[in-house]
Amino acid sequence: MFQNQRYQTKGIAEELSPVLQAVLWQLIDEMEVDEKDYLQIFELSGSGNEQVILHKQEQPSYKKTYRIRLCNTPLFVGKIFVIDDGNYTTMMKADEY
Repeated sequence: MFQNQRYQTKGIAEELSPVLQAVLWQLIDEMEVDEKDYLQIFELSGSGNEQVILHKQEQPSYKKTYRIRLCNTPLFVGKIFVIDDGNYTTMMKADEY
């Protein structure tokens, strides 16, 4: 999973910096699990220059929190889904689902 063409919705392109997009893709790529769920969930929050990322999936259960310091990159607050349907993978804001 998550090895096919990657796409982003208009909301992601407009509201999530390319730096944060790359970080989220990397977190999926580097997950240490036996199996990745087709739906990856990211809950982003933060303040100042610290972005907090809660990455989780339902089956099998996975949850990990990351804190990263960003310079010259706007923080994002909200939920992001990354869905792999077998043909392609799409990153979208939760309200675009």
